[in-house]
Amino acid sequence: MIYIKVFFEKLIKFKPIIFLDQLIFRIQNDAVLASGTQLAYFLILSTFPFIIVFLNILSYTPLVREDVLDGLIVYLPIETQKLMQGFVAEISISSSQGLLSIAALLGIWTASSGLSAIIKAINRAYDYKETRSFIRLKLLSLFFTIALLILLTLVFLTLVFGEVLGNKLFSIFGRADIFINLWAYLRIIIPLVYMVLIFALLYKFSPCTSKINDIPLSTTFPGAVFASLGWMLISIFFSYYVNNFGRYAVTYGSLVGIILLLIWLYISSVIIILGGEINATIEHFKINGYRISKDKSIIAKKL
Repeated sequence: MIYIKVFFEKLIKFKPIIFLDQLIFRIQNDAVLASGTQLAYFLILSTFPFIIVFLNILSYTPLVREDVLDGLIVYLPIETQKLMQGFVAEISISSSQGLLSIAALLGIWTASSGLSAIIKAINRAYDYKETRSFIRLKLLSLFFTIALLILLTLVFLTLVFGEVLGNKLFSIFGRADIFINLWAYLRIIIPLVYMVLIFALLYKFSPCTSKINDIPLSTTFPGAVFASLGWMLISIFFSYYVNNFGRYAVTYGSLVGIILLLIWLYISSVIIILGGEINATIEHFKINGYRISKDKSIIAKKL
């Protein structure tokens, strides 16, 4: 027992170990996995209304709905892609523009419930007491819903027109081949930059802060980068596993698409909350002088 105690005492002298110790404590204390389940529930209710609103916005742009949808769901398992494509096809065939506009207005309100759940989960991660009224929280979630829709539209407009403009500019100098190679990287980097920005803004404005404990935007980027890269990589690995090794269709039959969407949303929810936990841990770490905090430590309890 003495040797174990000495080992832990030496271990907590290293800053990376202290950071991981406090992060793991926060993950357990804030019940991140359980929060991910709650968040996934709200997100599944918000996903399809959000798609309706997004499709309605696309009708006012030169973008092709099917091409944009394929770009959005490229990292999802094939069965879930079929579910989304079928949903969009059904809307396009059976709905008029007027009905879509009405559905879009209702969809914004419904989709904002998912953003409300994200805001509450991130606020919990930062350990801030929620004092904002229902109306203020709803307005904030509506703002983020609309902002997300606009940013998604801008992403695809940038990708479409950026490629066309880049090709023309490089062709003037006879180096179109260079742009083709460059664009292979830019078409991944551009959406990633937008994602980091979205998460950074979420982590800044979601917590219930005041002038005293306001969160600078620059401090939200570690969690934003983690959430963006983590979401993208996990989505790729999850899709690859399901498409090549998973046997979900045998178990769930015709429900496989929605079941896989639920699992993917749950994983995504946990990653989003983890981004907030990382930022909160870094903030507490700095305030505490990069020393171990006994009330927020797993290792300290063993000493």
